[in-house]
Parts: sequence; C-alpha cells; structure tokens
Amino acid sequence: MILRATVTSEKRTRRIAGFSPVGFVWKAMLVLSVLHRKCECSGIHNTENKPTASKGAEFNRVYSGYVNRGVEEIYSFNYTTKPEKVDAVRVYVSANSDDQHYPVIFVIRQQNGVLSWQVPLVLRGLYQRKYTYQEVGRTLCPLEPMQEERSSEQSMFIDVASMAPFDVRYELLVTRVNHFTLETGVMFNFSATPSQPRYFLYEFPDKADSVVIKVVSKRASPCTVVSVQDIWCPVYDQDHNVEFIGVYQSMTLKAAITVQRKDFPGGKFYVVFVIKPEDYTCGGSFPSTKGKGNQTWNQDRIKDLHVTIVPSINERVYVHAMLFSFVIFLFFFLGAVIVAFVHYVRLQRQELDGLYSPDDGTGMVAASHPLASSASEGGSYGAIDESSPAAPGSHSASPMDTARCRSYSDSSAEEDSDLDTLQDMACDKNVVTAKAYVYVSDLARKDSKIVSKKYKIYFWNITTISVFYALPVIQLVITYQTVVNVTGNQDICYYNFLCAHPLGVLSAFNNILSNVGYILLGFLFLLIVLRRNILHKRALEAKDIYAMDYGIPKHFGLFYTMAIALVMEGVLSACYHVCPNYSNFQFDTSFMYIIAGLCMLKLYQTRHPDINASAYFAYATFAVVILLTVLGVIFGKNATWFWILFSLIHVIASLTLSTQIYYMGRFKIDVSNADIGFFKRIVTVLYTDCIQQCNRPMYMDRMILLILGNLVNWSFAIFGLILKPKDFPSYLLGIFICNLLLYLAFYIIMKLRNSERLRPIPLFCIIATAVMWGAALYFFFQNLTSWEETPAESREQNRECILLNFFDDHDIWHFLSAAAMFFSFLVLLTLDDDLDYVRRDKIPVF
Repeated sequence: MILRATVTSEKRTRRIAGFSPVGFVWKAMLVLSVLHRKCECSGIHNTENKPTASKGAEFNRVYSGYVNRGVEEIYSFNYTTKPEKVDAVRVYVSANSDDQHYPVIFVIRQQNGVLSWQVPLVLRGLYQRKYTYQEVGRTLCPLEPMQEERSSEQSMFIDVASMAPFDVRYELLVTRVNHFTLETGVMFNFSATPSQPRYFLYEFPDKADSVVIKVVSKRASPCTVVSVQDIWCPVYDQDHNVEFIGVYQSMTLKAAITVQRKDFPGGKFYVVFVIKPEDYTCGGSFPSTKGKGNQTWNQDRIKDLHVTIVPSINERVYVHAMLFSFVIFLFFFLGAVIVAFVHYVRLQRQELDGLYSPDDGTGMVAASHPLASSASEGGSYGAIDESSPAAPGSHSASPMDTARCRSYSDSSAEEDSDLDTLQDMACDKNVVTAKAYVYVSDLARKDSKIVSKKYKIYFWNITTISVFYALPVIQLVITYQTVVNVTGNQDICYYNFLCAHPLGVLSAFNNILSNVGYILLGFLFLLIVLRRNILHKRALEAKDIYAMDYGIPKHFGLFYTMAIALVMEGVLSACYHVCPNYSNFQFDTSFMYIIAGLCMLKLYQTRHPDINASAYFAYATFAVVILLTVLGVIFGKNATWFWILFSLIHVIASLTLSTQIYYMGRFKIDVSNADIGFFKRIVTVLYTDCIQQCNRPMYMDRMILLILGNLVNWSFAIFGLILKPKDFPSYLLGIFICNLLLYLAFYIIMKLRNSERLRPIPLFCIIATAVMWGAALYFFFQNLTSWEETPAESREQNRECILLNFFDDHDIWHFLSAAAMFFSFLVLLTLDDDLDYVRRDKIPVF
C-alpha cells in the first residue's frame, strides 16, 4: 500500500509540476548502474562457460605451467592397448606452493573412473599430526585386457586447476609402467614413499592353489603396509584407506602373506605397498619435528623393497605332515604295549618260579612279617656319615603302635585343613617329632583309602577347572580368527608368517597340528597309570602283603591329574596358536605352571604320603601364580614397584615353603598369645637350630637341599629385580622348572646315596628326559615371534619352515617338549620301582 501510494503521488506531482531535472539525473544514473552490472555479470559468465581447449600430450615428457583462479590446463593422452595385456599408467606431479588453503587440484578422467588428489598432499599421523608432500606419484587403475584380438585405442584426460589468486607452478609427468605384472619366483625391486605408493598385478600360475608373497627391506624405517586387494577400481593405495579392503600387514624388515586362489575367483590380485608418514605403527618413536612438506622430508621416507612371490605347499605336504604328527606318537603307544607285554610275561614267569623275595633293605630275605622286626637298621634320614649313631630318643613305631595309629574312621574331617600335617600326632608323638632318622613307615600311617580319596580330589578339581577354563578360551580364539578373516588385519595375530600354512578358516594350521603330541601322550600316560592302578587294586583285593606294606605307598590321584594337565596343555596351546597375541598368552602357559607344580608335589608326596598340600590349597596357589603372570605382563616392563613386590613375594614364599619342608609340615605359629607368640616361636627356632645345634642341623641333607633351593630362588629374584625381563611368563616358568629339576636331582642323588638302585626303565626315562628337554629348549629359544613387540617388529624374527616344509622351530618345540614331559612323568612313575619288595620301615625319607 505504501509503494502504491508513493507511485500515485509521483504521477500526480508530474502532472501538476511538470518536468524535474533532479529526477531525470537520478533516473539516468540508475539506468547506467544497472547496465554496468549487466556487463560485469555477462563477462564473468562468459569466462566461466568458455571451454578450455585440451592439449595433446605424450608419455615420458615433463609438462609444466602456471594455474590460478582464472587459468586451468587440460592434457589429453591417447595410447594403444594390446590384447591380453594389462597396461598401467603412472602419473607424477609436483607444485611449488605449500599453501594448504590454495592447493593445486589434479583430476584424471579415464574410461572406467575418475581419480583426483591435491598438492601439497596432506597425510595425518597419530594425534592428528600433519605431514605435507609437494611431490605425488600415483598408479592409475588399469583397464582389464579385452578379449578382442586386435588392439584398441584409449584416451585419458588430466585437468590441472587451482583457486589460488596468484600463479602456482606445477610439473606433470606421465609414464607407462613397464613391469606392472609380478612373475612367480622372480624378485622385483622398487622404491616407494608416503606420497608415492606402488602396487602391482599378480596372476596365479596353473595348478597353484596358493602363493606366498615375501617382502624384504634392508631398512626398518619407514614403516610400510603391504596389502593384497582384489582386481577392482579404485585401488586403495593411500595411508587412510589401505586398510579398508583386502588383507594387509605392517612391515619393517620382513613381511609375508599367504594368498589362496579360492579367495580370488578371477585368479588375479593387486599387491599394494603404502609407506606410513610416521613409524609409530611399527614400533618407532615420534619424529622430533613435523614434516615440512619439502623434498628433503620426502627423501627421508624413501624405502627400497624387494618382493618375491613363490608357490606355497600343495595338499600332499598337508597329508604327509598330518601322518607324521600322528605316526610319530603312535610309536610311543606301540612301545608302551611292548613294555607292558614284556612286564606281563615276566610276572607270569615269576609267579610260576616263585621268585618273590621280600627285601629287608640290606639284600637279605626277610622270614617274618615285614613290620615285625625293629627299624633300627638301614639307611638313615639326614645322615651325611652312614656310620653316625642315632639321635637320642629316636625309635621306630612298633607293630602295635602302627596298627593302632592306622585305625582311622573314614571321616571328612581329614579334608578340613589346607595342609595335611599328621593331626593324629597325639597317637604317638615320638614317631616323628624327636627322630632324626625318618622312614616311609613313619609317614604312611593313615588309611590308604582316605589318603587316596584326598588325592583324587586333585583329579576331579582339574577336570572341572579344565572344562570351565577351556570353553571360554575356545569361544574367544574363534572370535579372534573370525575377526582376522573378516577384516583382513593380519597384525592381530603373531604368526610366523614365513611358515604359516592355512587350512579352512585357520591361518596357521601347522602351529595347531604340532600340539597333538601333548594330547596323545597325555592319554597314553593316563592309560599307563590306569593299568598300574588296576594291578594295584587287584593286589590289594588279594591281600598281597607286598602291595600293602612294602615299597612306596601307591596313590595314583596326582598321576591322573598330571595326565589331564598334559592333555589340557595341548588343547590350550592349540587354542593359543589359533591367534597368538598379547591378550591370550596365558592360555599357552597356565597349565605349564600347573604341571611343574604337580610334579613337585608328586615328588614330595612319594616319601611323604601323609604330608602334602590339599587340592584346594594347591589350586589356589596356582591361581595366584597365574594372577602374578598377568600382572607381570601388564606392569613388568617398566614398573619397578611390581618387581619389588614380586621379589618380596618370591623370597617370602621360598622361606615359608622351606620351613614347611624342613619340619615336614609341623611348623606352627603360636597364636594363643598374639603379642609375643610369633616372636617367641622365631627366637626358639633360631636358638635350637642355629645356636644349640649350630655344628650339625638335625636334618642335614634336607638343609642342603633347601639352602641350594633358596640360593637359586633368591638369584632369580635379584635377576628379575635388576634386569626386568620382558617375557615375564617365561621367566616365571623358568623359576618353576629350575626348582623342579633341582628337587629331582636331589631326589635321585639321595636315592643313590642310600644304596637304592635305578632299574633299566627309569634309567632309560631319565636319559630320554634329559635329551628331549635339551633338544626342546634349543628350539624353544629360537624366537620366531614376540607379542611383546609390535607385529611388524615381531615379523623381523620370522623364519622359513625346517621340517617337511611344513613345521617351523616352534612346532618342533611342541613335539619335543611333549615327549620330554611324557618321559618326565614316567620318571616319577617308575623311579622307585626297585623298592616294591623293600619293607617301608627300611625306606628312608628325604
């Protein structure tokens, strides 16, 4: 209404007042302004829509020029493709501007797609660090070869433009890649930088179902990513997208990827090489300064690579390897059957000839009941000098004492304490407490049924633990393997990629197959123990006096437990090697700790049948050990507080265990007087054993063993505290194994010192154990991987297969260590077979 009123008023004024000069001038200026604006707009429009003529260009020629907001260059390239040949084109560009706000844009238009990038090229590192490059080289996605017999003409256009308000100089070079296709068994050398990635084509040869891509470099830096991608455009050859598809792994000095034909139906694939802008992914540190985007920085990141693609193994090698793995351990079953048959024949002959002759410990035949004679003769516990007189007040249990002390009721009260420490000592306190010479009969006074029942708890507990432990482990490793297969990220698992043979969904089947020895030999040992147990039960049912009162008391619960532990070691080690990494290392070592601990418990239980840790206490201790292992892996690398804490726990545990062993589980702390009872006990012990009997401890041999054991353990503690070894699980396992070997050596030496002999079978097992462990440890220390380092650094230790072109050093460790543990178990099972016809009151305790 206001605009209409204004117009009406102007018309009325014109009619009344007539012509106005001021109004005319104002109108003229308005018209000129509009016309000028139209001209400007018309000029800009014409400039933007005016087509830029393309320039014909040639390969292997450098083109340079200037571009800005109003100047754009287009180059056209025409070339001829030959039939049945893949032609690849590579483009090199550079620009003299480092202004990221006005980059030079390069756009390449081809028949099958468009590719573009900018210069300076900006790559991002960790924490958004920026690295700029002014020289860029890219390989264009090649066209698939035509099926036509004649050649075809192809065209390509390259647009160069910039929105900079000033001139920016650029250079352009286009070449044809002469060696784009990799050949089988032929090494190819090339260089790459972060801004100039490379990729090549490979085609499977006839009758080859899989190949191995091996890449090596003399320099660890810069970090590299090797990727295998299907024939598809675009090719993901940039740092930010190389991990989007295909299979890839990081690299410093070595890389190896096994590629199967079934994953590439076309029989072809690209091998892509991308240089990372920084080395953090491969374990390197941050650069001290950011990349300055100049040629010097670019040259610092150049890496020379050597790639070779060789055929992998065929199905026949898989079959031979599987047959070898089973047949070699079936020989153990055959040997066990032969030994059992010979033993059966020998027993039959002895029964026919009546050759059973109980030995009284001195080689004489006993004519009376084995427990009817005095126990004042024979070997003495704790005596360095065999002729030394007995300690005052020492005596052996009489037959009536022994019979009276054996009259137990089958009560669950026996299982209430963590340590079974002869709670019936009130029956005859002088049986053990005041004796310097202790015999097996003194420590085998409980009802064998009750003791066997307690040892069976070990078996049932480990069976339950194994089920609950194995099920989530299997689920977890299946998830790991699925993630590896779906994402293609081979940095998740720490394989020996130079000897990793896939089968089905498994990436390293050889590392899993080699664990079959633990399982087979575990079941074999279970059968051997079962046979012995059956024979012993038959002897007890027949009231055989030699089974009841002669030899070492037979309790098979711990042997069954050791067999199950060996089987589970094979199962969990196989699970670990499905995808070995930092997160599941404990699967491979947990049962090794349990096996070492069970062996020490069994060795101690042999001559201390009534004194041993309960199953609940033992497994709780193993749980603490595994917890310490986890903490050691997490904090053990640099945390000094952890090593101080662990060393204190180690030393205190060694002293506590030594005290219990020295006093045969009878060391107690008087807690009736909470203020001074503890210190009073310490003072009493120090006065009795260090001052009153300073010249000669009551149990000399045991003291020597404990001194040596503590020296070894304290040395381990000091070693760990000072050097802080990275591989904490192996360090802790070494502590267990050293203590076990020390105890076994002491046991054998004491056995020989007390005029006991080694039969052929245990002697053979001892020699076989030493040989097998020596060979196994040699291969164990041939480190092929290390999950303590980055995946790229771990691959630096990868090696080729050394057995049947299928198994590597670690696989041989599996074979040999399985046999070594089996023979170790047989040593514990048969070591005291020579005492089967020796009275228990003549068998010394040590």
